Amino acid sequence: MLCISYQPDEKTCAQFTVKLLYFLLSALALVACVLAVAFAAHHYLQLTKFTCDTIQESCQCKLDPADPLGRTFVYQDAADCGSLTSLLSLYLLLQMALNLVAALVCLLMCFVVWKHRYQVFYVGVRFQPLTAAQGTGQQV
Repeated sequence: MLCISYQPDEKTCAQFTVKLLYFLLSALALVACVLAVAFAAHHYLQLTKFTCDTIQESCQCKLDPADPLGRTFVYQDAADCGSLTSLLSLYLLLQMALNLVAALVCLLMCFVVWKHRYQVFYVGVRFQPLTAAQGTGQQV
């Protein structure tokens, strides 16, 4: 957005198009990050309810060990189930935190574009200096 010369009130088509694409992509990224946080939180909650057993150099985890038809998650070549589940939970917590930070950045970008469009709020670098007529006020 900063590569296009700033003109007030979006007088150029390129400036309007770039702002619109920037806002739409930021909103799409915001939705994707929130969904990523939700799915990681869902998997983390499932992981906390697992009961895991080591069987033939693999770790087999179930949500409900009494249910014979319940889904079984098998992790091959994992001899220690405790370290596997702790590592997976740490990974999911880290993923949730990073996606939450990314969602907040996307929300901030949407806010800046929206605020600039509807409430005259400019954040950026001015590439063209103010002329003398614009820079001076009325002399008394």
